[in-house]
Amino acid sequence: MNQHVETVVLDAEGLSAWVAQDRKFLAMLAVFHEMGADLVIGANTIVEVSHARVNVPRLNWTLSRVKVEPVTQHAAKEAAALLKAAGLVGHKYAIDATVAEAALRQPGPVAIVTSDIDDTTKLCGDRVRLIGL
Repeated sequence: MNQHVETVVLDAEGLSAWVAQDRKFLAMLAVFHEMGADLVIGANTIVEVSHARVNVPRLNWTLSRVKVEPVTQHAAKEAAALLKAAGLVGHKYAIDATVAEAALRQPGPVAIVTSDIDDTTKLCGDRVRLIGL
């Protein structure tokens, strides 16, 4: 990772990898920290990663270290517009669209850590850097 990024947005897989202390993700995290990048998630990403087996204390600790962006009515309308522009329909893409919308309003340059490069590319185009997980 040789390009500077100002903001790193995590999708559910990125947040889950951090909570699970995934070695690959922790190595990325060290690079982001060295860059001084801000870490951001969308509020509904918390819902997406919360399940019966999640380590709640570790999740709460992780959440204390990121900026949580709210999903407001305006944000939801912008996310819906991204879906429409990308030709994507349905609940399968709804949270991805809110992650993309949150990323697009952060100070740049912005990167998204995601396991879904294809859909995120459709939503963001070349306006953010995508880092596969």
